[in-house]
Amino acid sequence: MAAPRSSPSPAADAPSPAAGVPAPALPVLGGRRSSYRERVADALRAALIAGELRPGEVYSAPALATRFGVSATPVREAMLDLAKEGLVAAVPNKGFRVTEVSDRQLDEYTHVRALIEIPTVVALATSADPVSLEALRPAAREIVTAAVAGDLIAYVEADTRFHLGLLALAGNAHLVEVVRDLRGRARLYGLTALSASGRLLASAEEHLELLDALLARDERAVREVMTRHLGHVRGLWASARA
Repeated sequence: MAAPRSSPSPAADAPSPAAGVPAPALPVLGGRRSSYRERVADALRAALIAGELRPGEVYSAPALATRFGVSATPVREAMLDLAKEGLVAAVPNKGFRVTEVSDRQLDEYTHVRALIEIPTVVALATSADPVSLEALRPAAREIVTAAVAGDLIAYVEADTRFHLGLLALAGNAHLVEVVRDLRGRARLYGLTALSASGRLLASAEEHLELLDALLARDERAVREVMTRHLGHVRGLWASARA
């Protein structure tokens, strides 16, 4: 996982990490308040989306706990939560197998996201408070920084915060949860290839371009950027199975 960026707030359900291993900077995605278990699940989900945990591979809770710098219990509980979402499947006495996602499923996820996100974000060009939009700029810059560093998990975490935070400005919490679920089910298999080729940075910079178009109240530019940006999810990322 990426190097720690900030420490989570203490929580009663937060276990002590293994000796000598600092607690991880587990993400808080979409502005929601999460339990430690949910934040572990978010970190694992980011690794799944980024392709760091590969489809068909079996991962044990202790091995993942060591990798993420936490104890095995919250990892096991989080993986059970992900199993309920269909992202992994329990393998008795071994761990959890990452489920495959078909091309048809990826097409369907991306289609639904486009139907929801493009008109919602375009509408924000005339309705969103400029101060609230500007508050998303640090997350947009984090995405660019992660792309430059080739830190794919940090990229996914910041990208999720940005997009869910942007959608939250529409005032529809259910819509945000639907998109959160769709994003979690996708797999960005081509992130590694995009990063290696330098094309990931161009995609990252689109977040800043989108913010500027929103602040300029330019609906046509917002639609163009959103359409191009979501096209990357299927056309470049998901189809480039590294």
